[in-house]
Amino acid sequence: MLSRVAAVMAPRTHNRCRVTGSRGRRREGRESEPQRPNMSRRVFTSAVLLLLFVMMCCGPCDAADVVKSNSGYAQLPHTVDLFVPRTTQVLPKEETGSIRRDSFVSPSLVSAGGVIAAFAEGRVYREYVVERNKIIEPISSDVVAEYIDSSWDWSTLVGKVSESTWKTNTVLGTTNGTDDRVEIFYHPTTTTKGNKVFLLAVSLGGLKESDGRRKWDNLGLKLVVGDVTRPTSSEPTGSIKWDQIRSLLNESTIAAHEGKLKKFIAAGGSGVLMEDGIVVFPLMAESGNGDFCSMIIYSADNGSTWSLSKGVSPAKCHNPRITEWEGSLLMIVDCEDEQRVYESRDMGKTWTEAVGTLPGVWVKSRSFFWDLSLRVEALITATIEGRKVMLYIQRGNFSGKNKANPLYLWVTDNNRSFYFGPLAVEEAAVRWEFASGLLYSDGNLHLLQQRGSSEHSVISLSHLAEELSTIKSVLKTWAQNDAFFSNLSIPTAGLVAVLSNASANNGTWNDEYLCLNATVTNATKVEDGLKLTEPDSGVIWPVSIPDDNVRHVSLNRNFTLVASVTIEKTPSEDAPLLGAILGDTNSSHTMGILYTADRKWMTMFKYEKTTKSDAWEPGKEYQVALMLQGNKSSVYIDGKSLGEEETMVTGETPLELAGFCFGACGMKNSPVTVKNVFLYNRPLSVGELKMVKKSDGKKGNGDGKKGSGDGKKGSGDGSMRGGVSRLLLLGFCAFVVLY
Repeated sequence: MLSRVAAVMAPRTHNRCRVTGSRGRRREGRESEPQRPNMSRRVFTSAVLLLLFVMMCCGPCDAADVVKSNSGYAQLPHTVDLFVPRTTQVLPKEETGSIRRDSFVSPSLVSAGGVIAAFAEGRVYREYVVERNKIIEPISSDVVAEYIDSSWDWSTLVGKVSESTWKTNTVLGTTNGTDDRVEIFYHPTTTTKGNKVFLLAVSLGGLKESDGRRKWDNLGLKLVVGDVTRPTSSEPTGSIKWDQIRSLLNESTIAAHEGKLKKFIAAGGSGVLMEDGIVVFPLMAESGNGDFCSMIIYSADNGSTWSLSKGVSPAKCHNPRITEWEGSLLMIVDCEDEQRVYESRDMGKTWTEAVGTLPGVWVKSRSFFWDLSLRVEALITATIEGRKVMLYIQRGNFSGKNKANPLYLWVTDNNRSFYFGPLAVEEAAVRWEFASGLLYSDGNLHLLQQRGSSEHSVISLSHLAEELSTIKSVLKTWAQNDAFFSNLSIPTAGLVAVLSNASANNGTWNDEYLCLNATVTNATKVEDGLKLTEPDSGVIWPVSIPDDNVRHVSLNRNFTLVASVTIEKTPSEDAPLLGAILGDTNSSHTMGILYTADRKWMTMFKYEKTTKSDAWEPGKEYQVALMLQGNKSSVYIDGKSLGEEETMVTGETPLELAGFCFGACGMKNSPVTVKNVFLYNRPLSVGELKMVKKSDGKKGNGDGKKGSGDGKKGSGDGSMRGGVSRLLLLGFCAFVVLY
């Protein structure tokens, strides 16, 4: 087996399969499941409610078209295998002939000077028997690359790759030195600047022992920079001319950490070229006590000199993925049973948790309704349709162990999120490293992904043409809606979703922004909204709960929900109007507005109902609002506060918003009309609340192409009866009645 140092070369290969969730559940097919800790009756009820949401609320999304192979792997139709074990011929760096590899792992994808370069580790394995145990370990690991002309259309690319003359080149090859020493390379990590390609990798030196095994004892970081060359008659695809290999670590480089860190490891995947021209790579480093942390190494002079960041992530946070966003360097890390997002504005001197950034990425061990196996594998920033967005790949399955392992593509402007998928499905539980990479260049979006076990994995390239077309349409719709609401003086900063005049049918009220639809029971479509006419009529708007294995939107401690409502007639008993439910494993909280039989408003905070002196009138339209700011929840009518209360959050964990409910939320409903519902990811001022006008601002039909995961648009007229929603309402009923 590799030594402890060598084993760290593939931390994701094991850690993702072994991390235990907050309830003791082992992920991805682990057999043991320890006793779950006791939960209070109130928290248990919260979990039951949220389970109802998970099971019933979100109907299946429209998945991207996939093609299923005989091996049980489903993949995108525009996919070609680039690196195939025991088939792809790899040209040695300086020798003639070629050899095959047993496995290809750690994909990385870049583009420069009209050439797309796909990188991977090419591994050769050998079996040993030690004390009657069969051991498989790599005896050779190279960094190899394939070069693709970015001007080729997809059919040309597939044809070129299929030709017998297609080359796979060795960039960093296994070297044999004196005294049976060998040097191998791991974790290719790449980025570009102009026509230059920067490749960082881990080097590992070893000595061949008498039984044929290797004793690994020398770890280093190696950098090689290449210049893209134009196509020639001998190199029709273009190529990359590589300079000499350099070692990045020396005494001056690591002096800032005073010997506290050692064994620096390239993270794999992609580096970042900052807007100011600084080249950045993600790293992991081991401290003196053996814990690993995440950090960066960067160069401000085109790679001549390199500096380690002075700051690092907390201990036991590894597998960093980085990108630049609004002047900050973002870093996603896998910590113990959770995933976090950190940001730095000073080249890693300090790192702070970016709670409001990429909320859909956060996975908390203390959360009782997220699948802890959901992990981001690739993260990039791109400008599409004039809007800067982040795209990331997320893998995971909410439905449990021994299930298909799906891959999803997300696009977000850090305000709204939209997803596609599953793009691909691996039937068996697989131990993944950096199993995918994204590239947006020359108006095309590509996915480079690894599939199969690490001993025999394939790396393939997919052209996400349809997905990119839909992304452009969605972003165009976001821009059009922002412009429309801005013209009405309605605030759009932090505006996540709107339920208004977009079509509503088949039990679904569609979001104008195409991201976050609501589930409807027994309602009639009217202009700008719905009329809830039956005792069980209601609208449930799931926000931070999974939908077909992935979440819609995740809000932090701040949100504002604003809606225009009309109570058509006086109820015979108190009736619910609007409610929100929040919770974590330590506490739960409800907030809402009710209306009484004697025409008074009633507020509810954490199950406590309070009748107000303020009166309401049948047939009159009101603007109602729920707001959460930090730990303070508030209720407003026409911009006037009806009350507020602390949510009593325990510890530092924010409450997780499960969703909203209009109408019959656990109690019988009286006829109500709901129009123009606006959801913000921040608190609004009283002045801004008044700017969110009532339904006198007319909104036309929502435009834009729907992506997978959204309700289908229809005529938008007539009655809607959603049987699934009725079951959901039972969940709200249980929550309200028990308290």
